[in-house]
Amino acid sequence: MAKRLAGGPAALQAEDFSFVSPLVKYLLFFFNMVFWMISMVMVAVGIYARLMKHAEAAMACLAVDPAILLIVVGVLMFFITFCGCIGSLRENICLLQTFSVCLTVIFLLQLVAGVLGFVFSDKARGKVSEVVNNAIVHYRDDLDLQNLIDFGQKEFSCCGGVSYKDWSQNMYFNCTAHNPSRERCSVPYSCCLQVEDQSVINTLCGQGMQALNYLEAGEFIYTNGCIDKLVNWIHNNLFLLGGVALGLAIPQLIGILLSQVLVNQIRDQIKLQLYNQQHRADPWY
Repeated sequence: MAKRLAGGPAALQAEDFSFVSPLVKYLLFFFNMVFWMISMVMVAVGIYARLMKHAEAAMACLAVDPAILLIVVGVLMFFITFCGCIGSLRENICLLQTFSVCLTVIFLLQLVAGVLGFVFSDKARGKVSEVVNNAIVHYRDDLDLQNLIDFGQKEFSCCGGVSYKDWSQNMYFNCTAHNPSRERCSVPYSCCLQVEDQSVINTLCGQGMQALNYLEAGEFIYTNGCIDKLVNWIHNNLFLLGGVALGLAIPQLIGILLSQVLVNQIRDQIKLQLYNQQHRADPWY
């Protein structure tokens, strides 16, 4: 009987004890909640931008549409963070494992993409050229794409992919004699040399620039292509890009670590509950 009395308080303490740390649980929950809300905003903005476009323009450039990219990334982030939120709140091992596996796969894909991009830099450059040329072809078909290209050309002080004459790939800027467009042989205004304190932007400053040679055109527009400028920028900002990559990797690694810690705690708690159930009928427990 003495053994039973001695075991009574211990049994009560075992019932109240929990391996699951509230700090880990709710830290993981709020961590995912933040990114869950961000993902919903991304999806909403992407859908809105998509609906605001003409149907024919939207179908013409799916591969280079920033709105589609925003929707896809937002939906993927929504699914992953949903698993993290509900899994941590409900202490669901299946959802937490799904969250952890998805983050691990994304992290590994980013790592592999970075390594392959560094090792096969020539092929990566060719793929970038293909994307840029496709964007040039659909420049007038998509306002978001047009604004993105104009921003890039202004930011990097460049024009076209390899050179300013790449704009002949666009049906409006094509420099052939039978092109009836009023923008024939022209380049976008974002190719023009930037003038300080210019109150009104001259959107016709690129008129007829493709008909000029490099030296003549160089007095009015940027003649170097954006691909070389982008490559040079990457080489000159490797530490910055490394910091950005690290900034993206750290939240993923934190999420993986917290989810695995919580999964192990939940499993220990399940074992404790099973142990208590098995020994509850024991008269000496």
